[in-house]
Amino acid sequence: MKIALIGASGFIGSTLLTEALSRGHHVTALVTRPERVAPQENVVSIKSDVLNTDALAEQLRGAEAVISAFSGHAQEDVYGYYLKGFHSILSATQKASVPRLLIVGGAATLEVAPGKLLLDAPGFPAEYRATAEGAQAALETLRTQTAQAWTFLSPAAEIFSGERTGNFRLGGDTLLTDSEGSSRISVQDYAIAMIDELENPRHSNQRFCVAY
Repeated sequence: MKIALIGASGFIGSTLLTEALSRGHHVTALVTRPERVAPQENVVSIKSDVLNTDALAEQLRGAEAVISAFSGHAQEDVYGYYLKGFHSILSATQKASVPRLLIVGGAATLEVAPGKLLLDAPGFPAEYRATAEGAQAALETLRTQTAQAWTFLSPAAEIFSGERTGNFRLGGDTLLTDSEGSSRISVQDYAIAMIDELENPRHSNQRFCVAY
């Protein structure tokens, strides 16, 4: 499959790239610094600016799916930058007539009780709030539009570099926890869940989540 992967050099994006390539997919890695993507078979690294919608659309043209691991973590206005980037990606995907858009989401938008998000829980880290609120706004936008087929995958509350086990659970809009109350997933297993969804869509126009 021909995939356009936005943010392919980041923590999650680079692992998605590894997983996709291991399954024989052809990936166009769209990044701000192409030198961060090691030369490999079946990958082309391109410098990209997600805020330039028209140029991004041209870079996405011909892809069978877009996976966005875009984030605004390094920006001063994390919330504003993320939303501008998200809307540009959504618009560019439509302009390029790419059938599917898969989004790397966050855990904060998941419910911990009926009608209560992890984002709203006492003690939610202030340094992650802007990112979480941006992801929440993006998810609501996806849910209220019908022009683009989409999937939004939220990880567990803790995502870390660990093992690729292939042994995890999938859920919907509720935070998954284990028998000890922990919510964890390795980035390697998160990548499996995302590429599984890419290859065999089960959550079209939905958010789903993954955890141990």
